Amino acid sequence: MPDELSIDGLTAGWTIAQRVKGHRHSTDDLLTGWYAAETAPAATRLLDLGAGIGGVGLLALWRAPVTATLVAIEAQEISHRLLVDNIARNGLTDRVHPICSDLRHVHLPERFDLVTGSPPYWDVSEGVLPTDPQKLHARFEMRGDVRDYARCARAHLAPGGRFVFCFPTVQRARAEAAVAGANLAVIRSRDVIPRAGSAPLFSLFACRLVEEPGEPPMLEPPHIVRDADGVPTAMHAAARATFGLK
Repeated sequence: MPDELSIDGLTAGWTIAQRVKGHRHSTDDLLTGWYAAETAPAATRLLDLGAGIGGVGLLALWRAPVTATLVAIEAQEISHRLLVDNIARNGLTDRVHPICSDLRHVHLPERFDLVTGSPPYWDVSEGVLPTDPQKLHARFEMRGDVRDYARCARAHLAPGGRFVFCFPTVQRARAEAAVAGANLAVIRSRDVIPRAGSAPLFSLFACRLVEEPGEPPMLEPPHIVRDADGVPTAMHAAARATFGLK
């Protein structure tokens, strides 16, 4: 890996290697992993779509039972190399199976209790494209979009399983259409506000198979990351604490 890397804390016991000038682990990842673990705490068969360097999937695995295993799919070669490295550095090679592939072309024989994803947020026409290939693929829809994530999740969910993902709040309608189009149903969602008084930045969604009975969709109170003074809120500190982070 020719780039400068930083080794940062992911949980109280696990670390994550990431490029200093590349796409990095974020609040989006932290809260998607947290919401996934809160939604399906007993899941033992985990699948992470568009896994990047491993943040969301590894966070969900850290909260899962010790017998849980994870399959992590990532197509971008730079991120996949870091994903493999992060699996090894945390001693997880027996529990995590990385796959370097486009999720649109993956058809696994297994079915999973929990599927997670952090789809790229933007169409290529909706912004200035980064020159860095890792940032480009993480932020823009170079290999499919939220509809492809939903379809892949639907194809791999076990009965009673849950699909948890994040997407920009301003594109909520698009996320909900993708879920419905894949024959999934949103059971709950939560907007994330970066600082008190500002608009929601992204939303967390938890979904089930549409043919299975379940609770009607519920919009939960927003998760506020920082108060008006920029201090982390008690609710955000509590979410971090579930990973042993201060």
